[in-house]
Amino acid sequence: MFKPHVTVACLVQAEGELLVVEETINGRPTWNQPAGHLEADETLLEAAERELYEETGIATPMHYFIAINQWIAPDSTPFVRFLFGVDLAEKAPTQPQDSDIDCCWWLPPAQILTASNLRSPLVAESVRLWQQGTRYPLHLVRPVPVAVSRGCAPAFCMIECAACFFIVMRACHV
Repeated sequence: MFKPHVTVACLVQAEGELLVVEETINGRPTWNQPAGHLEADETLLEAAERELYEETGIATPMHYFIAINQWIAPDSTPFVRFLFGVDLAEKAPTQPQDSDIDCCWWLPPAQILTASNLRSPLVAESVRLWQQGTRYPLHLVRPVPVAVSRGCAPAFCMIECAACFFIVMRACHV
């Protein structure tokens, strides 16, 4: 059965620079946007805000939705990544709460795009989408309330993109 990893990422901008987190992978410093896996019983927005705080120490709500990316990692792991954006008036100090994060950097977009140490191609793709002005309102990614029936409450989230509707459902077993 196909079970992609569902992840969220946050593109954070302030004063024309973007925030990246640095972690050491296989002995090498690697850059990414603050990102991580969706956990059980949380919405996509809650996951994005949690990951942003855990990896940078910045506590702020998401401002807009940017994209859904589907990607297959070199080890054949499938990912579906939801990218959100935040525009800050000024660069916020960072203090990672997650011990996997070595440090955070505020960098010009061009430096990120030309870096050879990006965690995945999604990092550069996120910057390009942001540079193109890709921004959607958050109401396009919202939880849909579902009545509890027979002691089971499936979790639904509807994502409306252009004329397409995607439903992400966690099935329950009765």
